[in-house]
Amino acid sequence: MKTVMAFGTFDLMHPGHEYFLRQAKKRGDYLIAVIARDSTVKKLKGKLPYQSEKQRLRAIVALNLADKVILGDKGLNKYRVIKRYRPNVICLGYDQTYFIDGLKSKIKEFALDTKVIRLKSYQAHKYKSSIIKNEK
Repeated sequence: MKTVMAFGTFDLMHPGHEYFLRQAKKRGDYLIAVIARDSTVKKLKGKLPYQSEKQRLRAIVALNLADKVILGDKGLNKYRVIKRYRPNVICLGYDQTYFIDGLKSKIKEFALDTKVIRLKSYQAHKYKSSIIKNEK
C-alpha cells in the first residue's frame, strides 16, 4: 500500500484545500492529512489561525478525502510524524515554505525512500486562506 502524507494549516476550508487533498490522494492508496497545531502556526506565522486546530481537523474529516486525519506534533519538530508513519510520498502545497528546510535530510536520516512533491495551486488568486480572512 502506498501511503501519502499531506501537511497544512487548512484554515478556513476552501476549494483550494479540497483540490490539494484530492491531488494528494491521487498519489497513493492511503492519505494521511496532518493538520498544523495552533502553537506551531503561531510560532511560524506570528499569529494564531482564524480557526482552532480542532475546528480545522473536523473540517478536513468532514470532506471525507483523507483516510486518516491527525494533528501534527507539538512544537516545531514536525518530522516525528514522518518517522512514525513512514510515508512513500509527502505532498506540499505550492505556498508551503516553513516545513521543507530539513525535510530531505530527515527523510535520509530516517532511512526512508520518500518522494516529496509540491502540488500546484487551484486559483490561488481567489482561494487562499489569507485572502478569505481579509474578506471577512
